[in-house]
Amino acid sequence: MALTLTTEERCELERRVRSRKMRAEDSRRARVILMLAEGASFTTITTAVGCYPDYVSRWKRRFETDRLVGLRAQYRGQPPTVRTPALEARVLAKTQQTPPDGSTHWTTRKLGKVLGISHMLVARVWRRAGLQPHRFERYMLSDDPDFEQKAADIIGLYLNPPQHAAVFAVDEKTAIQALDRLDPRLPLAPGRAERHGFEYYRHGTLSLYAALNTRTGEIIGQTAPRHTSAAFVDFLGDVLATQRRGDIHVIVDNLSAHKTTRVRAFLDAHPRVHLHFTPTYASWLNQVELWFGKIERDLLARGIFTSLPDLARKIRRYITRYNDDPKPIRWTYSNPAHRITTDSAVTVH
Repeated sequence: MALTLTTEERCELERRVRSRKMRAEDSRRARVILMLAEGASFTTITTAVGCYPDYVSRWKRRFETDRLVGLRAQYRGQPPTVRTPALEARVLAKTQQTPPDGSTHWTTRKLGKVLGISHMLVARVWRRAGLQPHRFERYMLSDDPDFEQKAADIIGLYLNPPQHAAVFAVDEKTAIQALDRLDPRLPLAPGRAERHGFEYYRHGTLSLYAALNTRTGEIIGQTAPRHTSAAFVDFLGDVLATQRRGDIHVIVDNLSAHKTTRVRAFLDAHPRVHLHFTPTYASWLNQVELWFGKIERDLLARGIFTSLPDLARKIRRYITRYNDDPKPIRWTYSNPAHRITTDSAVTVH
C-alpha cells in the first residue's frame, strides 16, 4: 500500500532529493519514501536507487513510525575535528618524532590513527607547514679545517677570474657502464613511457675526463680505460694545448691521482698551470659536476651501447654537439654564512 504524505512532508522530501549540499544518504532515503508514496514497487525502487529490499522496508517502517524524524541516521559519526593552532602544534611535534612501529617516517594514516584524527586533517596540516615526511635529501658535510679559505679561492675564480687567464673545472666520471639491452626498446607512445627490457649485457666500463671552461661553458673531454694519474696528466696536456697564452687555473677535487709525483712533475714543467683543490667532501663546488649530471640525464642513463668503442664514440659526439652552443654556468653565492653543519638549526614554518 502506498504511503500517504502531507504537503509539508512532500515538499521537505523533494527538497532533500534536489539538494546539492545534503548528505547523499539522506537524499537517497528521501527518494525511496517519495517513490513509495507514488506507489512504486520494491523491485522498481531497488533498481532505480541501487539498494536491497531490506533497505526499502527498513526506512518505510521508520517513516511510518516517526515520519521525517525517523529518516535520521541513528549513528551520525563523530563530530568533525576542528583544526586549531594547538592541534597543528601537536601534529607537527609528533611528525618530528620517530614512529613507534620501527618505520623511518610517518604517513598521514599512521599519524592520524595515533592522534585519533582524520588522515586528511594531517595532510592539510603538513601541506600548510610544507612538510613531506616521505621525502628526504642528502647533504655533504665537509670536515676540512681550511674549508672557508679553499671555498673562497674556488668561488673567487668563478666570480672574479684573473685577467688573461683561463679557468677550468676538471673532474672524472668513473665506471661508466657500456650496457647493451638484450630485448628491443619499446618507443615512446601516447599514454606510455619508453620501455627498456630488464636484461642487459655489460661490455665493460670506462672513465670520462672533462674540463669545463667556466667563461665560455665549452667542454674538453677525453675517455680512458681507467682513472689513473697518468691519464690525468695526459688530460692536463690536452687542456694546456687549447690555451696558447696566459695562465691556466684548474679546479679539481682531492683524489689521490691528482697529487702524485707525476702530476707535480707536470706542474713544474708547465708553470702556467695552477691546480686549485676543493675542500674535502665539497665536490659540489666544482662546476663540472653540474655538466656530469646533464650528460647522465641526456645520454648515459638511458643509452644503449653495443661496445666500449661505441660508448666512447657517443660520448664524443655528445660533447661535440654540446660545444656548438655551450652555456656557461651563472654561479651565485648570496649568503656566505649559510653552511650546513651538524648543529644546523631545524625549523618548521
